[in-house]
Amino acid sequence: MSDDQQPTYVVGDVHGHREALEDALAEHGIVDESGDWSGGSTHLWFVGDFVDRGPDGIGVIDLVMRLQEQAADAGGYVQTLLGNHEILLLGTHRFGDTEIAPDTPGRTFARSWLINGGQADDLEHLRDTHVEWLVSRPVLAHALDHLLLHSDTMEYLHWGDDPAEINAAVQSVLAGDDLEQWWELWRRLTTRYAFRGGNGADAAERMLEQLGGTRIVHGHSVIADQVGLAPMEISGPHSYAGGRVLGIDAGVFAGGPCLVVRLPWDS
Repeated sequence: MSDDQQPTYVVGDVHGHREALEDALAEHGIVDESGDWSGGSTHLWFVGDFVDRGPDGIGVIDLVMRLQEQAADAGGYVQTLLGNHEILLLGTHRFGDTEIAPDTPGRTFARSWLINGGQADDLEHLRDTHVEWLVSRPVLAHALDHLLLHSDTMEYLHWGDDPAEINAAVQSVLAGDDLEQWWELWRRLTTRYAFRGGNGADAAERMLEQLGGTRIVHGHSVIADQVGLAPMEISGPHSYAGGRVLGIDAGVFAGGPCLVVRLPWDS
């Protein structure tokens, strides 16, 4: 069943705020008051960053995994991209305090995870089932002719020339134990703002021409930081780069809303 025949929603960065996510999904009729799937044949996409900075990252992952199963039983569909914070948590789980390279003393996944909002409870409650599920997630996808990315960067092209090649290459890295490759993956997908500024629309156009789609949808970069408002003043996604890009991270960890956006979005 293709998503162009069903209501399709995308969800911005959640960062451990499970209650805010459930409330936002309930407002759209996607879950009921118990947090169970009530969206029927709806298609629901998450752009990643379930963990860090908030109180219950693993609870968010558990919720999304459960909704994925419930949606499939109801004729719906739930999928998620892998965010840079998932890579950071997984890298900390796998490599801990191991230094990335001899010439970078003190640079470790564990240290970077703490600096970037790592939560001890997320690491403590991370189970093999979570790890196996996370490393099998794509890093980019299409929905309703939108190119879904977590990060507003062109660094995805480092791993290939088309979505299938890029997703396969990233999953190959995550299936291995090459610390430097893992770090390179984290580093590249932490970059941002490729589609801002005077050349932003051209960069977005190049990305869409290469990977397909008519509009980029991404999280990662908080809307408030881009538009000069406080997070609590944000009420919807941010369209920019001549309308070719839609940012949906409203900074829930900083007091903004957890955005659930129906596609195609029109202001």
